[in-house]
Amino acid sequence: MNEEAKETPLYLFGIIAKKLIRMDFMGIPQPAFYIFKCEQSAPPGMPKPSCVSQNNPESQQLFQYLAQKLMQEGVMGTVQPIRTSCLNRCQMGPVMLVEPGHVMYTGLTKEKIDRIVEEHIIGGNVVEEYVIDPEFWDEPISPAEMKKQMGM
Repeated sequence: MNEEAKETPLYLFGIIAKKLIRMDFMGIPQPAFYIFKCEQSAPPGMPKPSCVSQNNPESQQLFQYLAQKLMQEGVMGTVQPIRTSCLNRCQMGPVMLVEPGHVMYTGLTKEKIDRIVEEHIIGGNVVEEYVIDPEFWDEPISPAEMKKQMGM
């Protein structure tokens, strides 16, 4: 093809159309982050604390608040908030786990969620002051190692 033909609108349209078609086949990108927000609620009268409490109305609104914050920041397409049941850190609740990184945040409030989204999710810096104490969040144990420890 000669150089003059490459400058015609029809040729340029063809190039743009091919790029758009390729974009359609690229698929939807994976999320960069998954945020697992504990939504476990203990029955009324239960002495054990829970992440969603009848006595704490704000705790009942945190997942929705998180989702709205992600939408307001324009990052919902790359961050997947997930409602989950108990993450076994009830005494530290409300809690959420951010992956990748295996970062557990505790004692959540709307203000803490704002900082976590702005500083960790968008800014790339873990908000250390909200991270669970290592005493309650030690290194993971593989399922095979757990079986050994259980004598199985």
